[in-house]
Amino acid sequence: MAVNWSEKEILAWKPPEKLTVSEWADKYRVMDQQTSPLPGPWKTANTPYLREIMDTFNDPYIQEVVFCKPTQVGGTETFNNIIGYIIDQDQSPTLVVYPTLEMAEYTSDKRLQPMFRLSPALAERFQEDRSKRLELQFIGMYLALAGANSAASLATRPMRVVIFDETDKYPPYSGKEADPISLGAERAKNFYNRKIYKASTPTLATGQIWTSLMACDVIKQYFVPCPHCGSYQTLKLAQIKWPKELEEVQDYKEKSRKVKELAWYECENCKMIIEDRHKRQMLLTGEWRPAAFDEKEGKWHPAEMPEGKARKVGYHINSIYSPWVTFGEVASQFIESKDFPEKLQNFINSWLGEPWREKAATMNSDVVLKKAWNHERGVVPNEAQIITAGVDVQKDHMWYTVRGWGPKLTSWLIEYGRVETWEELEEVIINRRYPDEWGRERIVNLAVIDTGFRTDEVYDFCALFPGVCLPGKGSSKKLNAPYTVSTIEKGIHQGLKLYIIDTEYFKDFIAGRLNKNPGEPGSWMVFKDCPREFAEHITAEHKVGEKDKKGRIVQVWRPIGSHAQNHLLDCSVMDACAAEICGVRYLRPEQPKPKEEKPKEKKPGQWIQQQNDWLKR
Repeated sequence: MAVNWSEKEILAWKPPEKLTVSEWADKYRVMDQQTSPLPGPWKTANTPYLREIMDTFNDPYIQEVVFCKPTQVGGTETFNNIIGYIIDQDQSPTLVVYPTLEMAEYTSDKRLQPMFRLSPALAERFQEDRSKRLELQFIGMYLALAGANSAASLATRPMRVVIFDETDKYPPYSGKEADPISLGAERAKNFYNRKIYKASTPTLATGQIWTSLMACDVIKQYFVPCPHCGSYQTLKLAQIKWPKELEEVQDYKEKSRKVKELAWYECENCKMIIEDRHKRQMLLTGEWRPAAFDEKEGKWHPAEMPEGKARKVGYHINSIYSPWVTFGEVASQFIESKDFPEKLQNFINSWLGEPWREKAATMNSDVVLKKAWNHERGVVPNEAQIITAGVDVQKDHMWYTVRGWGPKLTSWLIEYGRVETWEELEEVIINRRYPDEWGRERIVNLAVIDTGFRTDEVYDFCALFPGVCLPGKGSSKKLNAPYTVSTIEKGIHQGLKLYIIDTEYFKDFIAGRLNKNPGEPGSWMVFKDCPREFAEHITAEHKVGEKDKKGRIVQVWRPIGSHAQNHLLDCSVMDACAAEICGVRYLRPEQPKPKEEKPKEKKPGQWIQQQNDWLKR
C-alpha cells in the first residue's frame, strides 16, 4: 500500500550531505547586513583561520574545543556556523550558554533567528510557530539557549552539543548550584560523541578560558608564511614597526595618528617589510600548528605535536590576523594604551587575546616603598609641573596626600599626614609653600576633598576656596569617564559643582603605575625614606571577583581585612582625580634649565612674578 509522506517527514529522512562545517557554511550560510561587515553569502576564505576550528565538529575523536580569542575575529560566527550545520546535517539536541539570560534572549532575537530565516536550508527546518525565545524548535531537534546566571536554564536536559560563549563573563556559581560550566557539561556526559565548545576573550590568567586553554592536550596557533622568504611564523605585536623618528613625537595622539598611517610588519626571519596587502594571501596559506606558552617569559613558542590523537584541542589567535584590522591600527591602539595601564588591560585582552597579569591586583607594601625617588619629604621635584592634593574626611579627623605631576602622568609623593581640624587642613592645602629643588616656592594647584563624611562641612570649606578645593564623591557604579560633574541644586550650597569619581578606575590606575620602575615615564613614586605607614594604607585593598546586580562577575577593589586602614589610598584616588581635572595628560616636557639657576628677584612694584610656567605659583 502506498504511503503518502508529508514534506516534513520526507525531509526528516533526508540523508546528510558529505560536507564539513566550513563547506556547509560556504554553501548555505547567509550573513545579515545588520551584524556583519560582509553581508551576503558566507565565505570561509575571508577568515581562513576559522576553517579548522569549525571542522573540529567533523572529527569524531575530538570531544572538547577551546577558542581563546580577541574581539572581532569572527569567533561568534564560528559557532553559529556549527549550530547551522547541526540543524541541517546532524540533528542533535544542542545547548548554548551565554553569560546572562538577557544576552541569550538578545542573541535569539537579533542573531540566531535572523540567521535561520536568511538561509533556505535552515528556514525549511525552523519551526518558528512551535518555538519559544530560549527554546527554538527544528525538524529532528531543538536548540536551547541558557544564561550562566540561571541554574534553572541549565537544568536537567540531555544535550549532545554544549557551546559556552564568553566564559570569562560567567559568574562563579549559578544561583546556589555549582559553577555554570560544570552544570552545562553535565548535560552531555552520557553521549559518547559529545562535543563541548568554549570560547571567550580572556580577562585574567586565572580566568576560565585561559585555564581551559592551558589544560588542553594540544594548543595551536596560526602560522602564516612570509610573502618574501616563505618562513612560517605567528603574527606578533613586537614585529609591527614604524619610523624611528616618530619616537620623538611627544603628543601621543599625534604619534598614534602617524603610526597608524606608516606602520608595517617586519618578517622575523628575513627582516623584509610585509604590508597589509600581503595579509590576505598569508592567511589563505596559513595553518594551525602546535604551540606552547612559557609562563615565566610570557611568550609563545612552537611546540611538537603530542603523540596520539588529542581529545581536547585549544586555539589561540590575536587581532593582528583580522582581515578588518591593519597593522597600523594595531600599532596605533598600542600607542594609545601603553602608557595608561587602565587602557592597557583592554588592549591585551581584546586585541592580543591574552590575559592581563595584574601584578598589583594584590598590592604589596614593599613594592610601594621600592618606588622611592631621591627627593626629600616636603620637597617638589623640579620635573613636577602641577601639584594636587587629595583629602579623605573621617568623623573626627582628616587624612591628606600632596603629589606632584609631570609629563606622561609621572608623579611624586610630596607629603601626607593626618589633621584634626579644618584650620589645620587650610594650613596644609592653602597656606603652605612647598619648595622645589631650586628653592622656588610652590603651592597646591587643586585639591579634591571626599564628601563621604561631614558633607556640609566639606561644601563650606570648598566654597571658601573656590578654584582650589573641589568636593568629590565616589560613584556607586562604573562610569564612562574617570569622573563626571553634577551641580548641587538645593540648600545654601546651590550651584556648587560636585565631582562624581570612578574610584575603581583610579585604583586600577595606581595599581598599574606601580608596575613601572622609579624614574620611568608614567611611574608613581614616593619620597626618600617614606614611612611604611603610607605603603600599608596604599596596599590595604585588593581586587576580587563579585557578582553584580545582573549576575555578572566583575572585578572590584575591597579591603584585605576588616581592620585595614585605607585612608591614604582614598586620598591618592582624590589626588589622581585632581590631576585629571587639571589636564595632567596634556603636560609636555619643559626645556632643561641649568641647575644653578635661581629664581629672579622681584622688582619693586612687581606683584605678579613674570614666568611662563604660571601653574608653579
